[in-house]
Amino acid sequence: MPANKKYLTKSPWLRLAKILAGVVGGYAVMLSFHVALATFLPKNEVVATAFITGYIVWAFLLLWAFVARNVWRVWLTYALLTLVFLLPYFLTQHF
Repeated sequence: MPANKKYLTKSPWLRLAKILAGVVGGYAVMLSFHVALATFLPKNEVVATAFITGYIVWAFLLLWAFVARNVWRVWLTYALLTLVFLLPYFLTQHF
C-alpha cells in the first residue's frame, strides 16, 4: 500500500534538508554529547559506552528529523545542542 501523498514532502530541498539534518546534525549532536560525557567521566568507559548508546541516540535524532514538521527548527535545535554539549570540553581544554 503506497503512502498517502498529502503526508509526503513536496519540495526536494526540504526532503534533502531533512535527510541532512537527520544524518549530519544527529551525528554531530551524538558525538558532542559523548565528548561532553568524556570531560566528566573516565574516557575509557565513555568510549565503551558510546559503541552502544551512540547508535541509539543517533537513531532517535534521525527519526525526530523526519517526524518534525519544521525542519529549520530541527536544524536550530541540533546546532544549539551541539554547541551546549561542546562547551564543557572547550572550557576545560583551553582555560
